[in-house]
Parts: sequence; structure tokens; C-alpha cells
Amino acid sequence: MKILLIEDEMELAKAISTYLSGEQYRCELACSYDEGMSKMNQYSYDCIILDLTLPGGDGLKILETLKQSGKDDGVIIISARGSLEDRLQGLTIGADDYLSKPFHLSELAARIYAVIRRRQLGSRNLIRQGALMVDVLARIVTVNGYEITLTRREFDLLVYFISNKNKVISKNAIAEHLSGDFADMLDNYDFIYGHIKNLKKKLSEFGGDNYLKTIYGTGYKWEV
Repeated sequence: MKILLIEDEMELAKAISTYLSGEQYRCELACSYDEGMSKMNQYSYDCIILDLTLPGGDGLKILETLKQSGKDDGVIIISARGSLEDRLQGLTIGADDYLSKPFHLSELAARIYAVIRRRQLGSRNLIRQGALMVDVLARIVTVNGYEITLTRREFDLLVYFISNKNKVISKNAIAEHLSGDFADMLDNYDFIYGHIKNLKKKLSEFGGDNYLKTIYGTGYKWEV
């Protein structure tokens, strides 16, 4: 899962990024209003962690721009501005949650998980589809009762496809999901083909249905 952290306090930003990496999230950092606005406009994220007081501007403007653009990234505001007015304004504009500083990193991680689960998976921890079962919280995948071992990227790809079932996902969108802003530096999509080939092979080894379809010239679709 891909996270954008917009936070200018570097010590806090590093602590959050390190902790979330340990929780199997990929965390990108923006340290100013302009950098946060740029990343938010260019890329999509499973969740954006947004400070309000930033060098160059107010984080609420980033939130307003996100919502006006129609993007559906989850947003959790983290701020020392913990007044009721600030909370109500952030939630009214469209933030999913508001966490006042200081906070425990474990609480932030739990809220991120809740936002992603609610927005993408309908608040489910367990996803069942035919012979396939995915325990999102435990990161366990079984097919016909047999547990299969997926790499971190393979698991993220699987949940990404299921979350976007029956939608054609472009190769560029998949590259961005896996690599974030490094996707622009890639010469080709060979690494995507490798991950998808391995994922399909592992799912089929124990009799899993082939839900993942190749849409030639475009991308892939998890077809239900």
C-alpha cells in the first residue's frame, strides 16, 4: 500500500516513515506545501497523511484541491492545530480522519489501515472469491485451503486488483502503484510483467480461477 506523508518536521516524518515501512507500507515524503501539492496532483495514493501547517501554504488547500479534482485518495490530517474548528473544517472538506499531535505511531497505523479498508475493501478484513481467500490484516492468501507465499509486491498487486475489480488498470497505473514517483524513471514495464506472471502462476498452482485478464495494449483487469 502506498502512502504520501506531507510533513515538514523532519524528525517526526522520519519516525513515521520508518514505522510505516515496518508495517509493510511504502511511504513517500513531501516536506512543503508545493511539494505536497505536486505529488498529490501527479500520483495516486492509498492514503495521504497531511499536516496543516506547512512551509509555503496551508494543508487544507491541498485537501480542497484533492477533493475538487475528484480523486479518491484517503486522507488523514495530523496537526498540532487540534481545535474543534480545525477538526470540523478538515472533516467537512473531506478528510477521512483527524489526529492531533502528539500521537502514538501505532494509533496512526491503525487509522491508516481503517481508512484504506473502509474506502477500498468495504471495511472487510477477509476477501473471499471462489477458491481464493485473502486475509488483508494478516497478509495471508489461500487457494482451496492451501496457503500460498506471495512477496510483498505480489500481495499488494493482488489487493490492488481486487480493490479495482472489473476495471481496466493501465500498466502505467500499476507501475505507479508499485514504484511511486520512481515510475517516471522506468524505461519499460518488464518488472510489472514479472510480478504479474509470478502472481498468476502462484494462484493457479492450487486450482485458483484465472480472474486476472490481460487487456492487450492497455493493461490488466481483475474480472469477476
